Parts: sequence; structure tokens; C-alpha cells
Amino acid sequence: MAIRTMIVDDEPLAIERLQMLCAREPRISLVGTASDGEAALRMVEGLQPDLLMLDIAMPLLDGIGVARAVGQTGIRPAVIFVTAFDGFAVEAFDLAAIDYLLKPVAHDRLVRAIDRVEIALARVQGNSAPPVSATADAWAEEFWVPHRSELIRVGTDQIDRIEAERDYMRLHVGDHSYLLHQTISSLEQRLDPAQFIRLHRSHIVRRDHIQRLRHDGSGVWFACLARGEDIRIGRTYLNNAKAITRQS
Repeated sequence: MAIRTMIVDDEPLAIERLQMLCAREPRISLVGTASDGEAALRMVEGLQPDLLMLDIAMPLLDGIGVARAVGQTGIRPAVIFVTAFDGFAVEAFDLAAIDYLLKPVAHDRLVRAIDRVEIALARVQGNSAPPVSATADAWAEEFWVPHRSELIRVGTDQIDRIEAERDYMRLHVGDHSYLLHQTISSLEQRLDPAQFIRLHRSHIVRRDHIQRLRHDGSGVWFACLARGEDIRIGRTYLNNAKAITRQS
């Protein structure tokens, strides 16, 4: 089924460009556009779209405010932020945004975002498998994380392991680490399972960094990583971890 989509942007040319991009994507059915946040809220209530493509910098009620307000309703469409500014990425993903696109949006980048929307909608509808049209490109390729006074890009191919610390995830990248405000379950859903495996309720590890599995003689198993860390494997995840050794 086509994804019923609304575009919200205060710039007519930006709406026109997104409309042209959406027209090239057969999975999108454009049901409406709005030029300000207040109008967007009224239209969401009436149209109940599957997807909101939201600009952020708008007068009166900005895109972040629209997403928060919509999140308090029972409609809860998927949200993709489309903006010229990269400084709102942390807030956007705090609101469980599916993706964060920087203008001008390239068609292939929009396609990857729609892949992610399909996967998210399938999960909401209770389907265990992603749609056929969703490919490996649907998995997250990067995260924008705060570091000192700026946001920096961390590619998923740079991440060795991820460790939960209360409401934050610590992304371990070589000798450095960065905090990302997101739950481990939502982060796990965005990572390619062919590349990453969850070993514990507080740990996700890159598969090719696991050198061996060992147990301590009392039934507790550990994954020994390439950089020398030993990660305890939770009982819930032990069968999946052992399956690595059976893969050719």
C-alpha cells in the first residue's frame, strides 16, 4: 500500500521540490501540504497521514513543535525531518524521527528514508518481516552525535560496540566514544542485523569484532572482542550469539 504522506514547509519552492521527488517514488501517495505548523496540526487530524515530512525552521510553531504536538495524539504518523540545518538532529531523534534529511534532498537519499518508513510502519502494524521493497539500504548509515560544542557524524561502519548508560547509548568508535540520547531497543531496530548483534540488554556489538566466545565454568558466557574487551552475554541472547559459530 502507498504511504499516505503530508509535506509541511513554509517555503513554496521547497514544497514544490519535495512534491517532484515524491512523484518519482511510487510508494508515496501525497495527500496534502501545509505551509505552517498550525495548519499542519489541523490537517493531520483530518487526513491522518502515515508519514509527515516536516521542515523545522518555520514561524510560530516549528517542525519540532509540530512533531511533539502530533506525538500527543493517537494518530502518530512516522516523521521525517527535511531541513537546511543540521543542528536539530539530536532533538529530532529524541522525538523518534525515522530520518533527518538535509536540503537539497537527493532522490536516492529520499528512497533510503522511505525504506526506513516502510520498516517502521510494518513493525507498528505487527508484521515481523519488513516489506519486500525495503532493502539493506534501509538500515542507518550514520548518526549525528553531540561532542563538545558541535554535532559530529559517526558512520555505523565506524562503531565497534554500543553500551547503554541509563537514557543514553555510548557509541564506542576506536579509542573514542560518544553519547547518543536514544533507547537501546530503538537503536537496535535501526542497525543492520547482518552487521550488529545484541548480546545483552545493555550491549550491541559489531559482529566482525567478535573473536571468540568463552564461558567461566559456571554457565556465564562472554564475547571476546578484537580490542580486548570481554562482553557478558545475557541468557536471552545466548542462542543468537552461539549461532555466529555455526555460520559459514
